[in-house]
Order: sequence, then structure tokens, then C-alpha cells
Amino acid sequence: MSYWYNHQKNSVRWAGSLSEEYGLECGVRQGGLTSPRLFNLYMNGLIEELSSTKVGCHIDGVCVNNISYADDMVLLSPSIGALKRLLAICESYAVAHGLKYNANKSEIMVFKAGTKTYTLPAISLTGVPLKQVSQFKYLGHWVTEDLKDNLDVERERRSLAVRCNMLARRFARCTEKVKITLFKAFCVSFYSCSLWVNYTQRAYSDLRVQYNNAFRVLMGLPRHCSASGMFAEARTDSFAAVMRKRCASLMARLRGSPNRILSVFANRWDNPMLARWTSMHVVKHC
Repeated sequence: MSYWYNHQKNSVRWAGSLSEEYGLECGVRQGGLTSPRLFNLYMNGLIEELSSTKVGCHIDGVCVNNISYADDMVLLSPSIGALKRLLAICESYAVAHGLKYNANKSEIMVFKAGTKTYTLPAISLTGVPLKQVSQFKYLGHWVTEDLKDNLDVERERRSLAVRCNMLARRFARCTEKVKITLFKAFCVSFYSCSLWVNYTQRAYSDLRVQYNNAFRVLMGLPRHCSASGMFAEARTDSFAAVMRKRCASLMARLRGSPNRILSVFANRWDNPMLARWTSMHVVKHC
């Protein structure tokens, strides 16, 4: 492995031409099968060092002070002092392991507790003050300071509209069977929808209407035809069925995961995702 990385050569293709070869002296191979595991080994020391401090947020005695996926890391802390200590650990690890943080792409956000407002002192990373924001996107999911999901629901609604218009424009002459297959492939998988627990009924309803209209436009159906009828006839999940399946899938994966942080959430009865899952599967009687 060491020989492979020390002797690899790279070149850049541009407009049919190749640049001169050059060596790559840092990082893992882009798209390589071994790259994720190698990067995990490289970053695992930082994650262990952060977790071992026991500084940060705790849930049922489990320290949850960092959430990491590849090179995207979130630090969680209940106080400014604890956050500065976690940042100091990250800076020291970077110096010792040849890493360099991009402070311009790093942000800080304070989750609101009711109507309280907070004035933060300057918090820096590698000497650069961090920008305070009210929302940020983590792994494609919008997180806001008020812990509401309306922004992410709207993101999905806009994305669905774009995908539907693309399908209706490019595949207008295809058969009904092909259109249904395309709809199931491109319009049914709502990214991170199983995480939505705090949203307005209007935002949720707008997404449902967009989903129904997307199917009508693609299939060339009348605007006011029955939504339940058209989905049943096409043997395609309705909006409510899609949401129920996504929530059930997430709960099953949470309960089956060996990760101790996920196990904490799965075993709590006040888990907001469990509350939403229950509300979707319990029939209400008047």
C-alpha cells in the first residue's frame, strides 16, 4: 500500500489533451475502493480524542460532542468554554497530522431555547473568527437554529418540481409503464424526509400537492382527478405511504444499529422521530 501511494502518477485531461505527470503527496485516491477505510483510519484518532474528553453534550450518559461523516464534522457543546476546548483539540490534531482547516467554510450556530437570545464572544478556528449563522446544510439536510424543518421541506419540494419537469419534458412520448418506472426512480425518494419532525402543516401540504401534481403532469392526467385513485391504478405509493415507509425504515435502522449514539435515540420514548412515526401509523378515532 505504501509503495502504491508513493509511486502513483497523475495527470489532468483538458479538452482532449493530457498534462505532464505529477506525484500526489497527500490525500487518498479519489474514488478508490480502499479510500473510505483509509480516511477513516486517518481521522479515527481525532474522533476518539474528542469523545474521550467527555466535554460537550450528553444524552443518557453518552457523550455526543462530535458527529462526523468523511471530512464533514459537527461539534456539539452546551457552553462556549467547552466548544473552545473541542476546537483546540481539532487544531492540535491538524498540526500533528498535516491537516489544514478551512475556517472560511466553517460556521457556528446557536440552537434557540424558546425566545431567549444569546450574544456570543468571538470564537476562532486557526486564528480566523467563525461566522455565526441561523441555518446551515449538513450532508444535504438543512439545520436551523429554531430546530424547524420547513426550510428542508421546501428544499425537497423545489427539487421535486425540477425532477418532475425534466421527466415530463424528456419522456413525454414514452409509454405509461416507462413513465411510472421513471416516477418511482426519481420522484419517490425524498432525501432525509424521515428526519422531519417539526414543520408547519402548510409546508408539508405544499410538498404533498407537488408530489400529486408531479404524477399528474408526467402521466398527462386531469388536474383535479383523484389522487388516491390514480396512485392505486398505477400501483404506486401515495405521498402518505411514502412517508410512512421512510419513517419505518429509519426506526428499524436505528434500532438495529450497533452505534451507541444511535442506540440512545432509538431507546428513548421521547424521541421526536418515534412520535412522528407513531402518529403516522396510529388510526385516530373521533
